[in-house]
Amino acid sequence: MLQIFNTKQFSASSGFLPHCLFIFNRTFVHARIKWVRDPYLDTVVEREKNLLPCLSLKNLLLSSPSISLPISLASLHKSRLNLPATVLNFFLKYPSLFHVFRSCSSLSLPHVKLTPEFLNLHQEEQEIHNLRLLRESAAQRLVKLLMLTRACKIPISIIDDLRFDLGLPDNYCLELVSYFPEYFRICPLKYEENRNIGVRKLANVVLGLELVSWKEELAMPAIIKEFGDGLRSNRGKAIKFPMSFAPGFDLQKKVKDWVEEWQCLPYISPYEDAFHLASKSDQAEKWTVAVLHEILSLLVSKKTEVKNVLRLGDYLGFGLRFKKALAHHPGIFYVSNKIRTQTVVLREAFRKDYLLDKHPLMGMRHRYIYLMNKSRKRKKLVETPSSRNVLKSTRVVNGIETKE
Repeated sequence: MLQIFNTKQFSASSGFLPHCLFIFNRTFVHARIKWVRDPYLDTVVEREKNLLPCLSLKNLLLSSPSISLPISLASLHKSRLNLPATVLNFFLKYPSLFHVFRSCSSLSLPHVKLTPEFLNLHQEEQEIHNLRLLRESAAQRLVKLLMLTRACKIPISIIDDLRFDLGLPDNYCLELVSYFPEYFRICPLKYEENRNIGVRKLANVVLGLELVSWKEELAMPAIIKEFGDGLRSNRGKAIKFPMSFAPGFDLQKKVKDWVEEWQCLPYISPYEDAFHLASKSDQAEKWTVAVLHEILSLLVSKKTEVKNVLRLGDYLGFGLRFKKALAHHPGIFYVSNKIRTQTVVLREAFRKDYLLDKHPLMGMRHRYIYLMNKSRKRKKLVETPSSRNVLKSTRVVNGIETKE
């Protein structure tokens, strides 16, 4: 049972109104907002099933000098990569990505290497990351994420959670920090994680990423860009979040009334500090939604696992307010339960299951997915130079090619 609130109607003046003056009363009403499945956005999430584990295994193999590893060694990373099956079965499931083989005889350990197609896609993706404009764009997304914090610092472990969805290169700390010293620096950071969101508590000093200086020109929320006349001219105005619902979804009248009045509250930029507002007030909730909306807008995928935003929200000081915002506003955020996790999707970024603003990296990910799903015959092992003159054949035992 969710608690939804009624708010007194507010009309913002056309002039500047500092948000420290925003004071609103609210009265409690009891209403139930039931979760309704959105088949289109579930498809958005489900189509990327096992994509991240496949790419993580790719990076693991690329870290080896021979670009191959014994299956037994790769199995040590099963838990870290959150693989749904044994490592061997996972490799055999995607023969278009991974080639499992025995190097010499049936007595040797099975190894795995990348297929030429998978390696070619990786090289194309690296070329995208190396483009100057896209590298600057990635740096700016990271700058804006840091600007959402009061201290302009974030533990690197939290950024790592969002790295894939932010569209950052695998070694972003090395590439972006060294390439943009005017933006970033590595710093020590005292940080204790909250046990309430299911993560291990850390009391030690951790590595963090710090913004060197505030970039006022980047402190422009994504939703403001649609208005075209800048943030200052929109301060204190009742900017409304775009909303849509799953087919068959219907809000109770009292909930609709509350949402309409809540949308009429003044918009406070997520790059401003509004923690002085009463945490249970409607105005504070609209600012919380603004911050969550901006985080998802920064992601090239416009979605991420719920646990990632809850962990970031806890670090930012929102506690459980992000979780409540997701529950109170299903017209802005959709939570999918597909692929063994919960994923929050920014609704306005999609038309049915189509991403409206498609970053080049998302195009690459679709090509990875196509290759994952592609049916292909396993190629025979390429003969080594020392055995070119020796007649050899291959046989497949449990999906593993073995020379005889």
